[in-house]
Amino acid sequence: MADKSAFAIAVLAGDGIGPEVMAPCLEILNLAARKTGGFSLELEHLPAGAGAYVESGTALPEETMARARAADAILLGAMGLPDIRYADGTEITPQLDLRFRLGLYAGVRPIRAIPGLRPVLADPRQAAIDLVILRESTEGLFASHGKGVVTDQEACETLVITRAVSERLFRFAFDLARSRKATGAPGRVTCVDKASIFKAYAFFRQVFDEIAAKHSDIEAAHRYVDATALDLVSRPWELDVLVMENMFGDILSDLAAGLIGGMGFAPSADIGENDAVFQPSHGSAPDIAGQGKANPTAMVLSAAMMLEWLGARHGNAAATEAGRRIRNAVDAAFADGSLLPFELGGDAGTEAIADAVVKAL
Repeated sequence: MADKSAFAIAVLAGDGIGPEVMAPCLEILNLAARKTGGFSLELEHLPAGAGAYVESGTALPEETMARARAADAILLGAMGLPDIRYADGTEITPQLDLRFRLGLYAGVRPIRAIPGLRPVLADPRQAAIDLVILRESTEGLFASHGKGVVTDQEACETLVITRAVSERLFRFAFDLARSRKATGAPGRVTCVDKASIFKAYAFFRQVFDEIAAKHSDIEAAHRYVDATALDLVSRPWELDVLVMENMFGDILSDLAAGLIGGMGFAPSADIGENDAVFQPSHGSAPDIAGQGKANPTAMVLSAAMMLEWLGARHGNAAATEAGRRIRNAVDAAFADGSLLPFELGGDAGTEAIADAVVKAL
């Protein structure tokens, strides 16, 4: 990929607290770009989500899709509202449409302890939590999205795992573990499955082992999903890169977010061969929308991930450095323990947290 210094970013603020966490995130992004230099951001705001569905009858307008596809990266707030649903009773989820239509197979969910936050586990090693849940994002049980068959007596959804997508996912996992190993991480990829019971997961593990054999510099391991749930709350500081099917990743990434303070601290990315979406792991939280209570940290950390991805993809070290600076500013903002968001029993809302990060930056 040729070096590049001007990046077009499609901004989909979405619903509920989405616009509330997006606004300070963009302020921090622009500040990081100015402070670092060496690159620029061209932001284009596009409609999508439950609000767009109410106004236009479509949650992801084709114009939005086209503009997002043409952008260098997509920054997403939160989408969907529980009281706005399709005729079949399911919620509005254009973020899933983006994953499927853009082939965003690698769902990257970093779980990293932030200094200064109240420990969740009664163990001093909690501060060492730094793992990544790598969730396959286009197949697994989610392949049935919108396709399930329901009768009066039975409901059926189909789990799908293919060799082509699994191979790409596992290669991504080993590359990720290798880059983390260079900064002090263990350099281990663990395949999380239920191969003892289901043929599909046995196939998933088989493909994993084939790819692992080509990456002998990185340790490969296996773990059943139920045992992994136990390990996440008993010894998460020992874990590195965990790769798994879509539904398992959906569940375990939320569990793991609880270890670091909750969804307000959990960033994410969905990455494909050519496109990527960066968004907080949390939802639209309509119960606190408009109250100034939303924690923007996950949104800000997702933007940092975006800059690092753009920097690596386009050979722009300044963008990578800006992403690192944002992450360091988040750590500095919380480091002394006085900044405590509402969800952790404090009184720091959106503005206070954003101001602290800006000051640190």
